[in-house]
Amino acid sequence: MGALDHLSNMFDCSSGNHKRHKQRKQMQTVEIKVKIDCEGCERKVRRSVEGMKGVTSVTIEPKQHKLTVVGYVDPQKVLSRVAYRTGKRVEFWPYVPYDVVAHPYAQGTYDKKAPAGYVRYDQDPSMNHFARANSTEIRYGYKF
Repeated sequence: MGALDHLSNMFDCSSGNHKRHKQRKQMQTVEIKVKIDCEGCERKVRRSVEGMKGVTSVTIEPKQHKLTVVGYVDPQKVLSRVAYRTGKRVEFWPYVPYDVVAHPYAQGTYDKKAPAGYVRYDQDPSMNHFARANSTEIRYGYKF
């Protein structure tokens, strides 16, 4: 190995010795369900996420108990920050319009607490809401 090979290896940009660049986060819309009772609660929730780095807009719908954050943020960090700063129980928005779901009134899908026109959305394919009825249900079902 000659002197030129040694120098070219020292100044080679393709080697793994240089610092890795941070990957830029993608623009995301994060929807969170948080209980909002009054204007004070709304203000507290808004202030908890407005100061985050990467947030471009914050929308709150108090009647639906819904917070929408748009920006270059990590959804899990937004959720944990709202929970920590407000002290409220929060979760990702679990509802979808009932037109999207094949059987909106199946057991486990229909939720009385859902806003009008929405049902709870379960992404777990292992849960079968239309499981086969047991023998006692079949017996009593045939009598009527």
